[in-house]
Amino acid sequence: MTSARLWALVLPAVAVLLASCGTATRTAPAAGTTPATGHGMHDSAAPAKAAAALREGERFATVTMEHPYSPAPPNGGTDEYRCFLIDPKLAADGFLTGTQFAAQNSAIVHHAIFFRVGPGDVAQVRDVDAAQDGEGWRCFGNAGVQDADWIGHWAPGTDEVLLDQNLGYPMPAGSALVIQVHYSTLALDGGPAGSDQSGVRLRLSSKPLTPLRTELFQAPIELPCTSQESGPLCDRKAAIADVSRRFDHSADAETEMLLKWCNDGKLRPGPTQRCDQKIEQPVTLHALAGHMHLLGRSIKVELNPGKPGAKALLDVPEYNFDNQALQPLPSPMKLRRGDVVRVTCTHDASLRARLPLLKKLPPRYVVWGEGTQDEMCLGIAVVSAA
Repeated sequence: MTSARLWALVLPAVAVLLASCGTATRTAPAAGTTPATGHGMHDSAAPAKAAAALREGERFATVTMEHPYSPAPPNGGTDEYRCFLIDPKLAADGFLTGTQFAAQNSAIVHHAIFFRVGPGDVAQVRDVDAAQDGEGWRCFGNAGVQDADWIGHWAPGTDEVLLDQNLGYPMPAGSALVIQVHYSTLALDGGPAGSDQSGVRLRLSSKPLTPLRTELFQAPIELPCTSQESGPLCDRKAAIADVSRRFDHSADAETEMLLKWCNDGKLRPGPTQRCDQKIEQPVTLHALAGHMHLLGRSIKVELNPGKPGAKALLDVPEYNFDNQALQPLPSPMKLRRGDVVRVTCTHDASLRARLPLLKKLPPRYVVWGEGTQDEMCLGIAVVSAA
């Protein structure tokens, strides 16, 4: 598939998502309506979902960050991505069949991605960790290290999702996890962030299973200010420069690469963006999730649109930031070489004036970015070899 490789090319400093998350609990209000409540974050009081029973060959292992961490967003921003090395002390080869993240400080924790690091790369990751002051290391976008594979994620509405018990992510003996946590302090209104020491429950299997991997499908974000808005960040170049400043990377390079990949380099500003990506190697698709931020209205992932036998793989006509759970397909689907996967997202800039967390921010031309006021259009796919 082309998407994971494209992601690494388009976003060398921000190679993954989900990557990022916003900070408010909400379902997008209908056009012309006003949000009924002033939510500021996801519901930290929601009870944890009871664990499903262990299946044959499975066991649980719970791991946490070694020490608490107090986020410090850089350059006057409100978002920090921090990575932490966690060693589950795997003495034998196995497979990961499920993850359940536990946010210790849900007021500031708004996404987590789990990356596997092979036994031969753990020492290099420890060197990266030791080179930065404090717990962990700054890692906008990806794990901040080479050869780290996405094997799970958490975002609002995401509980452990179990696929067929014969499927799992390989976890060789001696491998470790890098957990990327997106911290956002926007809801704190300048108050102290406090510390966080989150953890994750791993469901591990000792049985030989069919290996899984994660693939990503993304589209550009080119969302102008509304006709009722004005300000310096409504200029596209100024908005891109602001993203670059807040996240210490070239946002201009990634936005232009997405345009080149998806739109032949042509700028087409508007609320709806899409991208067609051709399958290069056949795979079997098992589950999908869609990810946008707070301005998201709808997201759809389609197979071979406009052709005989076209199918909607994922269709979320009313996007809810609080329900980003992975959705298993009714049955696995073969994606063949030459098939086209299209991801389409619609965003609504008018929501900015009505959502409590966004209306206090200056209006902006929204492009792809990692922060709460930025946006994404991302399909997350769990696949195995065909």
